[in-house]
Amino acid sequence: MARAPRNAAFEIGGETVAPGERRVVDLPVSLLSNHTPVNLSVQVINGKRAGPVLAVSAAVHGDEVLGVEIIRRVLASPWMNQIRGTLLAVPVVNAYGFISHSRYLPDRRDLNRSFPGSDKGSLAAQLADLFLNEVVLRSDLAIDLHTAAIHRTNLPQIRYSEPSDKLKGLAKAFGAPVVIEADFRDGTMRAAASEHGIEVLLYEAGEALRFDEFSIRIGVRGIMSVMRELGMLPRRAVAPARRDPIQSRSSYWMRAKAGGILRAHKTTGDLVADGEVVGYLSDPFGAVDVEVTVPHAGLVIGRTNLPVINQGDALFHIARVRSLPVAEGRLEEIEDEIEGHPLFDDDEVL
Repeated sequence: MARAPRNAAFEIGGETVAPGERRVVDLPVSLLSNHTPVNLSVQVINGKRAGPVLAVSAAVHGDEVLGVEIIRRVLASPWMNQIRGTLLAVPVVNAYGFISHSRYLPDRRDLNRSFPGSDKGSLAAQLADLFLNEVVLRSDLAIDLHTAAIHRTNLPQIRYSEPSDKLKGLAKAFGAPVVIEADFRDGTMRAAASEHGIEVLLYEAGEALRFDEFSIRIGVRGIMSVMRELGMLPRRAVAPARRDPIQSRSSYWMRAKAGGILRAHKTTGDLVADGEVVGYLSDPFGAVDVEVTVPHAGLVIGRTNLPVINQGDALFHIARVRSLPVAEGRLEEIEDEIEGHPLFDDDEVL
């Protein structure tokens, strides 16, 4: 097989990263009120040989720390020294929220509802504009890592919108247990990237402010598997997923019909049938019990971790799937596969 041509230098933030070079580039965002600078820090790994540009990001919501650990482990892999093309890794997009353990920016805006942003707008708009133009739109593909909101948890899943055949293949290669076709939301990074023809895979897993080893391992293998599929890593770098993900084209949230104390009988990864009772809402005295029943069968891909519930609160996130027995077997196989995956025998990755 012919060798790929030599890669070009990559310019970002006024700096030039030569082929074969690896460097952290700090893109200035603002000064805090005490005059401390805040940067958007990007690790650029520019391979010696030509290939795609992949952007991987986490902590767009500052409390979603699980993705930060996923990127750290990917960057720790010795295979990163052999990549073709260019990797742009941004472990912490929203440094303000990351430091304060908050989803939001100091102006209480949600960064992932602020795209495409503006260099003359609010702090959220300026950060969105910088990240979009300096990182996302400089890439051929982006992978954005998220978790559930605080006090909720998600089963590892890949989401995409209006996918091409290429994106469908990459979503499958990622190897998350579930792949969901989800519509764009206004103001999100995915929606803004799509306007410029950049496709994005969104990884959702775990919960805010917590690590979850299964979700981390799925994410590490997933990113490296996508890089392998893109030709950025050698085929031997990571064993691909042996099982196809569970496909879902729609999902819904079950919401509380009354306030109370929730006793949940199901969790993420469980299958639920039409009309099944998955929990009870009771008053603190135990005098009244309200059944929480499933309107449509499916797979639990998210749930609240809070037992104290108000009327209208989201309780369970259910993905509709074609076959419950097939989905159940597929989940068990993926869990076993990740547990014994050779990638995680390497102390340098762990």
